[in-house]
Amino acid sequence: MMSTPSELELLKARQQLTWASGDYSRIAWITVPVAEALADAVELRPGAAVLDVATGTGHVALAAARRFCTVTGLDYVPDLVRTARARAQAEGLEIDFVEGDAEELPFDNDSFDFVLSAIGVMFTADHHRAARELLRVCRPGGDIGLASWAPDGFVGEILKIAGKYAPPPPAARPATRWGTEDFITELLGPAAASLTFEAASVRQRFLSAEHFADFFITHYGPTHKVAERLDEDDLCNFRSDLVALAEGANVATDGTVAADWDYLIACAVAV
Repeated sequence: MMSTPSELELLKARQQLTWASGDYSRIAWITVPVAEALADAVELRPGAAVLDVATGTGHVALAAARRFCTVTGLDYVPDLVRTARARAQAEGLEIDFVEGDAEELPFDNDSFDFVLSAIGVMFTADHHRAARELLRVCRPGGDIGLASWAPDGFVGEILKIAGKYAPPPPAARPATRWGTEDFITELLGPAAASLTFEAASVRQRFLSAEHFADFFITHYGPTHKVAERLDEDDLCNFRSDLVALAEGANVATDGTVAADWDYLIACAVAV
């Protein structure tokens, strides 16, 4: 079923509020290794013009600037953009961070050598529109690089649990389909000279399964927003499901939690 423009705009507004809730700057720690892996996968070259779409607190943009690229980072959550600017200033890195919509990028056609997004553009409301924008602003022969959580990985399971307690609006489509080769091929393949994939994982550590659950309920927008809507009994069950997820994925044997979170790196060369 096709979603109408008005439904997608309402979904986008809801998503923007979700990502502005909690404290994503703390959750963003988790994606630092993912951003570095993406920067390495596309083989950023010094002097290249790089756009980091849905930059959040700026991990990919910072990684590109450290590689002496000319970098722009874009996000639609003002607080995240301010945090990204502060991080760049603290490192003495020159990055142009702007507020803007990944589905309507405020840049001319063929503006960038590299168009990247790590755990960002996958959460847009209109996936196909966002993909068209990535392609539009990338120069012919330029590279589009994406890192997205896998649907059957740890974060995919977090989102499934959240959806059980607060079903998403009808217009919403699973963000984690960006973590599959088939969907990226559908989005980018017809406009790409080449398309390659790399399955990857990042090991995350917490004090305990309970610590993981409480940390995400407090700080991660999607789980934080779900928790806000629940009564006491459902909140207890929601937390218990998150604890069980962490316990089931745990590979640590010392009383702490260590779990591997799967994601997909996709690299496309624009026509």
